[in-house]
Amino acid sequence: MKAPSPPNEPKRLAALRQLEVLDTPPELAFDDLTLLATQICQTPIALVSLVDETRQWFKSRLGLDATETSRDLAFCAHAILQPNDVMEVRDAAADPRFADNPLVRSDPRIRFYAGAPLVTSRGEALGALCVMDKIPRELTAEQSGALRALGRQVVAQLELRRQTEVLTREATERQLARAQLHEQFDQLTASKAEADRLLEQAHKSRRALLSVLEDEQRAAQSLRESEDRFRQLAGNIDEVFWISDPTKQEMLYISPAYEKIWGRTCASLYAAPQSWFEAIHPEERDRVGQAAAARLVEGNYNEEYRILRPDQSVRWIHDRAFPIFNAAGQVLRVVGVARDITEQRRLEEQFRQSQKMEAIGQLAAGVAHDFNNILAVIQMQAGLLRSESGLPPDYVEYATEIEKASQRAANLTRQLLIFSGRQALQPRDLDFNESISHITKMLQRILGEDIHMQIRYAAEPLFIHATAGLMDQILINLTVNSRDAMPGGGELTIGTASADFDETTAGQTLHARPGSFVCLSVSDSGCGIPPEALPRIFEPFFTTKSVGRGTGLGLATVFGIVQQHQGWINVSSQPEHGTTFRVYLPRIGDVAGKKSLAAPRASAHGGDETILVVEDDPALRAVVRNALSRLGYRVIEAPTGVSALEVWRQNRAEIRLLLTDLVLPDGMTGRELAGSLLKEEPKLKVIYASGYSPDLAGKDFPLEPGVNFLPKPFPIAQLAQTVRGCLDKN
Repeated sequence: MKAPSPPNEPKRLAALRQLEVLDTPPELAFDDLTLLATQICQTPIALVSLVDETRQWFKSRLGLDATETSRDLAFCAHAILQPNDVMEVRDAAADPRFADNPLVRSDPRIRFYAGAPLVTSRGEALGALCVMDKIPRELTAEQSGALRALGRQVVAQLELRRQTEVLTREATERQLARAQLHEQFDQLTASKAEADRLLEQAHKSRRALLSVLEDEQRAAQSLRESEDRFRQLAGNIDEVFWISDPTKQEMLYISPAYEKIWGRTCASLYAAPQSWFEAIHPEERDRVGQAAAARLVEGNYNEEYRILRPDQSVRWIHDRAFPIFNAAGQVLRVVGVARDITEQRRLEEQFRQSQKMEAIGQLAAGVAHDFNNILAVIQMQAGLLRSESGLPPDYVEYATEIEKASQRAANLTRQLLIFSGRQALQPRDLDFNESISHITKMLQRILGEDIHMQIRYAAEPLFIHATAGLMDQILINLTVNSRDAMPGGGELTIGTASADFDETTAGQTLHARPGSFVCLSVSDSGCGIPPEALPRIFEPFFTTKSVGRGTGLGLATVFGIVQQHQGWINVSSQPEHGTTFRVYLPRIGDVAGKKSLAAPRASAHGGDETILVVEDDPALRAVVRNALSRLGYRVIEAPTGVSALEVWRQNRAEIRLLLTDLVLPDGMTGRELAGSLLKEEPKLKVIYASGYSPDLAGKDFPLEPGVNFLPKPFPIAQLAQTVRGCLDKN
């Protein structure tokens, strides 16, 4: 579709002709701007197009052989109709203005066009700086803004060119005038009057020359301002733009971002163009060198590699390069863009690591849940065996050891559930010395034989209000961190102590506040932590260990647990002299004469009520039935929630208590089953059982161990006590 003429067409054409630029030879200043436009917009074609009365003529072209086209076919004839913005045609084949255009339907088969109008200071749109591609696409906001800025540079160059030509002609004319003056001076030397006239003419010529010099100075200033604007454009872009001459092995241009990313000066690269290659990591150097030698001149150089900065820090670089050919098909220049992708690579690695940790956590939770069912069967069968009358003493001892072993295994599954986030334990009052003493044997297995561990407990009990499992997690994580710092073996010292702070001492200790606290210290003789890494050791995913050795979550987990318990953690370390972590937790008053903080249990006895037991594990369901039957209860079983509904309909009048697993097959959970039965019989008593924490059932679903919840695995005594207590509760 032919574009209409702008309203100011006569003035626009007059302004274009006044520039005296049509049909002039190519000029490097315009070619450089065209080249920069292709690199910023990542297109194969760029033009500086000037729209005349019947044609569009190209002052500079890149990627297109033609020097002009008819104005009827010109995209730029449309671009000058909107002089205040970039005209973007994302798919010319789908645009009714250009769908039938020969430039779209046949060679060069233009599909994408974006043109920044070339608008003079008086508002005439002379043409456009445009980029084109043979595939549909669109510009980013940054690319569109850069194209507008380059368009303004083209206009400034056109006006500067015109001013320079005018000044040149004027200077030539003035030179001719001076020559004529000299000739006149020779002819009129005999006459004083003529001499006076010539002197006056000389004064005029001098003033004219001064005016020429002033004009030349203004032109030079305008050129400097144009160059400054270009430098500002290149200097405010994070990517490194570079242009090199492959034949002379010279770096023609490098943008200021090189100094920020490489940590070296641009001057050093100009002086030694191969220094960029020498900065590449030794493990990447051969690969990148081969790729550069093979593909730089082909136009498909696209590499990612690491560099070593002068401070020995490592950065990841994404480097792309494209050759520029002359009319003879020879490589004239190579232009490229290098981008720092270190942060992108770090985030990708963090994402992969978090996915791996989530998968491991899900696996650990599943294993722990299934293992808890097995342990419940073992523990209760051992209890039933031990309760048999007339059993030989040796057999009683064997059954007792089986129960103890199953309880230790249950503690291990609890650790797995803590790791997976499926065990949200309730805080309670506990003796910190006693709490960590339960885990010391496991710590020695974690450390190995080449690390000697010493534990120094405080002489008096240290009572805190905390979650026991999370206290274990703190000690495990700190111990593993110390172990990794001593690959060749060493000494690990764990200590507990009381710590009291007043206003003065609290001000002298980092993060401290006045009060009474319990201090856990973990000291090792390892390699220590570099000073520059100390401020970041508690950040998630930050690790000083080699790839594959650390998750970056251990110390972050410790920090989070300590904060949840209103405490703080301090660390002191010296390279090659070891590290000490000190964890401070609020201390509560001593419980006088109390050896254990566990609540005393009432003696368990049975009854004759009817209990509905719903459990999908056949072995566990059988042992629960046997245990309850021995206590005198009548037991009815069901493997799923759906089958339990049928059993309920047949025995509703007799059933007094529902004992159900929270997680059941066939699409009905234990909670949903209980809700359905309670609607029919509100007085029905319910006890839930699960290998997971009760907190995971939801905040709106209160479960309390020993009252209406049995955490798997559970001994017969706990089963009997919970069942009797629930039945007797009003």
